[in-house]
Amino acid sequence: MDRIKIQELKVFAHHGVFDFEKAQGQNFFVNATLFLPLQKAGRTDALEETVNYAAVCDDIVNEMQGKNYDLIEAAAEAVCVCLLNKYPRLQQVDLEIRKPEAPLDADFSSVSVYISRKRHRTYIAFGANLGDPLAQISAAKEAINADASCKILRSSEIIKTMPYGGVEQDDFVNGAFLIETLYEPEELLDFLHCVEQMQGRVRDVVWGPRTLDLDILLFDRLVYESERLFIPHRDMKNRDFVLEPLASLTPDFCHPVTGQTI
Repeated sequence: MDRIKIQELKVFAHHGVFDFEKAQGQNFFVNATLFLPLQKAGRTDALEETVNYAAVCDDIVNEMQGKNYDLIEAAAEAVCVCLLNKYPRLQQVDLEIRKPEAPLDADFSSVSVYISRKRHRTYIAFGANLGDPLAQISAAKEAINADASCKILRSSEIIKTMPYGGVEQDDFVNGAFLIETLYEPEELLDFLHCVEQMQGRVRDVVWGPRTLDLDILLFDRLVYESERLFIPHRDMKNRDFVLEPLASLTPDFCHPVTGQTI
């Protein structure tokens, strides 16, 4: 991937755990690598085919000076989210914030934090059969789009389906979202659980009724397994109520393990 580098951008700001750091301020130095396709800009010599690095520098300074953080980790996260949200052409931002005047009782040149954030595309299944399912799904869409690290790109049509899993209950309404997110998988799972809880989700009966269910189906082309998360979703191939909405969004997507299209 092509990239633009901004090196040693000096920013006077007020970040630090100690009160005197926030009161007095100090110099920080920012190194940013912006990943984006630059071939068209190179061939056309058109500024609109790239990002204006002068504007990016202003955004970094404004973000660094707009709020005082205890941790430069938090400042770095805020800068990355700001840039990726403001500049759709950016695919990834690698950012280092150096703090050469950190209050350490040691001989050192600088301390720094380095983070890398990029856009991910993920497919999320949704379903509900308690309360007012359509209202709860609508509220979930609003909550996802309100988060700075998530944006729904497309939604499937909502379908009505019979319950899955053998528990006697009302029919479900189901569908799927295509979401662009800056979260990593476990972070996204935590966020989706929060959205579920906002709609009154209670996890008491396996396969039971629910006010809102949000499941990660696919995440880029990642194959991932942890104690609480499997990507791709390990049971999606058996669930027509998942595959039908998903196929309307991405019929030709190949499952990264089986190689089958949706």
